[in-house]
Amino acid sequence: PGYKVPAKKTAEELANLDQEDESLAKWKASLGLGKGMSVAGTPVEFIGKSLSLIVKDREDVVMDISTDPSIEKLKDNPITIKEGIEYQLQIKFTVKGDIISGLKYLHVVKRKGIKLDTMEEMVGSYGPPAEEDQYHSKTFPKEEAPHGMLARGTYDVKSRFVDDDGNILKEWSWKFAIKKNWDD
Repeated sequence: PGYKVPAKKTAEELANLDQEDESLAKWKASLGLGKGMSVAGTPVEFIGKSLSLIVKDREDVVMDISTDPSIEKLKDNPITIKEGIEYQLQIKFTVKGDIISGLKYLHVVKRKGIKLDTMEEMVGSYGPPAEEDQYHSKTFPKEEAPHGMLARGTYDVKSRFVDDDGNILKEWSWKFAIKKNWDD
């Protein structure tokens, strides 16, 4: 009962499958197959660039997740979110080596040690981009920030990226503060 993950294939094996299928060839190209970028047998390296908070009619809040020092800053400097607004999260990342299959973004939100929310979003399967300085991005569905006097305060978030084998590719903690106004 439920989905069974197929046996893992190398990038080279995937590139050689069903070569006459045009739509499949386009999908393979989107994964970096056939471009010489994906190297069979090379360990997968996931490189996070940013996690952004997108709010209509407002400049995006971009959190740098590319280095350990930038991630450390996120723990001590909560981002401000105005109560009740609609927002979306967007991630930017790149992949080196082989293909990441079944990439998922997960996070758990806690306040004063009590778990309040869990998010799990399928990101997809990705290979290395054609150009080294290119990044993949994924924007998640809209969410609404909590509102009201009791919702205001600081929240702790633990985020992670995992593949379909359950390997943790990146994990970090950050904070946000729900406030009545953006500038409070």
